[in-house]
Amino acid sequence: MTDILSIGGEPIFDDRIVKIETHTYNPYANTTFGHSDEIRIPIQQQDLYTLTCKSFLYIEGVLSDGVPEKNSDTTMDNNCVAFMNRNVGITSSIKNFVSLTTERSRKLQNAEWIVINEYVGPRSRTRIGDFNFCVPLNVLLGFCEDYKHVVINARHELILIRSRIDANCIVTKPERHKNPTITLLKVQWRMPHVVLNDVNKLSFLRTLESGQYLSMGFRSWDLYEYPLLQTTNRHSWAVEAATQLEKPRYVIFALQTGRSNNLLKHAFEFDDGNLTNVNFVLRMRENALLTMEEFDKWGPFVVIDCSRQNESVKSATVDVRIEFDCKRNIDSNTTAYCLIIHNCVIEYNPLTNIVRKIV
Repeated sequence: MTDILSIGGEPIFDDRIVKIETHTYNPYANTTFGHSDEIRIPIQQQDLYTLTCKSFLYIEGVLSDGVPEKNSDTTMDNNCVAFMNRNVGITSSIKNFVSLTTERSRKLQNAEWIVINEYVGPRSRTRIGDFNFCVPLNVLLGFCEDYKHVVINARHELILIRSRIDANCIVTKPERHKNPTITLLKVQWRMPHVVLNDVNKLSFLRTLESGQYLSMGFRSWDLYEYPLLQTTNRHSWAVEAATQLEKPRYVIFALQTGRSNNLLKHAFEFDDGNLTNVNFVLRMRENALLTMEEFDKWGPFVVIDCSRQNESVKSATVDVRIEFDCKRNIDSNTTAYCLIIHNCVIEYNPLTNIVRKIV
């Protein structure tokens, strides 16, 4: 809180940063954007001060389904850019449904993050024809979300692997089903460069020449999937055996029935599965959640806070298991997802470009 009695101080002006410029980086010249293709976007120059937390992905393409635009009911689905790439769609959907604020969600409409409600109708979604999206990387990667400092003298490379099919990116109606396709024309990484004044530039150069390691802390997102649950009303899922260093801080559990690769259903929505109770077992210590009665329409998620734990007993591994009960047998073709968010600390030497993982 500002000291209201401090009347003798001088005003302070922050002139450490001269300017911030956004530069565009393209994939290698021979890169293709077809299904299962690998898209590599490098930043070769190292004598830069980059602000990765403010970088974003720019994509241009065409959505077509063989039906005249005015008659077509085919639209891009929510979070479609993430679903265009492998292993990103479900992870980012679960994470962002839980953590995004209403105001932040509205700002992401140009990233095709559009949750239909009483204020936003289905017509707001991108329809047949050309499209372009700007997707901040801080909604796709834990490092970009949590590490809010400049990165100095580092070589960057963003690697995207296209999904096998685009069914999770599109939603249509049965009578209009004409095998819609997405054709990507341009994929770019736009990165802010920070230009410092002379005093701070000299300070950064001294840090660089000293050879000291710089600590970078962030939260890593790991998604685990149980492809087909048995049609019973009680389940026990041994998710993983993590190391002590990678113990979970937050665990998000969700169910989805018959939505994967289904053009007639929204891939970003999740189902309640008639859950009545969920137990989360960490290092053989159970933390039972309260019985859940209502679920939000878009994502009935179970969020477990593991950030406060009993550290008196140390072990080499941490067993993670989820037990959950349902009112009735779970529907067939139901998939369980478990997103584990854990702390990660790395050390980076900008002089030698050596990176080592600490936590």
